[in-house]
Amino acid sequence: MATLTWDQTAQRFYETGVDRGVLYQLDETGEYVDGVAWSGLTGVTESPSGAESNKQYADNIVYLNLISVEMFSCTIEAFYYPPEFEQNDGSASPTSGVSVGQQPRKTFGFSWRTLKGNDTEGNLHGYKIHLVWGALAAPSEKAYATVNDSPEAITFSWEVSTTPVAVGTVLSVEYAPTASMTIDSTKVDPAKLAILEGYLYGSVSEDPMLPSPADVITIMASALTLATPTAPTYDNTDDMITIPAVTGVEYLIDGEVVPSGDFGPITANTLVRARPLTGYKFPTPVQDEWLITFS
Repeated sequence: MATLTWDQTAQRFYETGVDRGVLYQLDETGEYVDGVAWSGLTGVTESPSGAESNKQYADNIVYLNLISVEMFSCTIEAFYYPPEFEQNDGSASPTSGVSVGQQPRKTFGFSWRTLKGNDTEGNLHGYKIHLVWGALAAPSEKAYATVNDSPEAITFSWEVSTTPVAVGTVLSVEYAPTASMTIDSTKVDPAKLAILEGYLYGSVSEDPMLPSPADVITIMASALTLATPTAPTYDNTDDMITIPAVTGVEYLIDGEVVPSGDFGPITANTLVRARPLTGYKFPTPVQDEWLITFS
């Protein structure tokens, strides 16, 4: 048996800060794409609700205790917001510089980072990435005031409610729908975290996007299999590109996934990119893009 101890060196943890905000738009296929940086975040306040007790009585005792559904909401505070957020905040722009209010509000995804510190490394110990799906911003108050001898920048604030999205069975475990998830950098495989951050923040070859909860779990919890992309080939007699079939690898042209086999004919220089499928990773370093020169 072990004796409990408190306040050991390097075990005095705390959380602080907020940065690396990213806004994602929900497209017609149900994916969260077109990630853009949200600079100027000053705070994100999580406000879960529900999970309330509802006792049921029988035989003169508490027969059972039912718990209401838990919901996730939050408040985003910032000095400013990316222009892309206007459509999520009930505004439309018929022409540059013109904003029409009281328009339909679009659902969005959101991620941000907080720092996890301890007594020996301070704020450099690690961080947590917070992910939100199915978010909807409510109308917010904007208080404008005169410039005076103690100037302060206006802080914008949005109350955000969420609709949980399906998770399903992932790695043989059934999960209830969710609208939020947290990733702790001090407890996960750095290689898997790098893959997730490649999706969230983008890369040289990929635009930022927010994976589904099931995909996030698969990336972080499954054993990743090594996959090495093979270079496509080009036949300049018929201007056709041949996309190879490689397990664990998908190829993209102009941001669209293309199947293995012949592609074309092309009429201009074409960039082909490769990315690993969920559950796979590329070795480092690896070539994952090829510029096919049209001739």
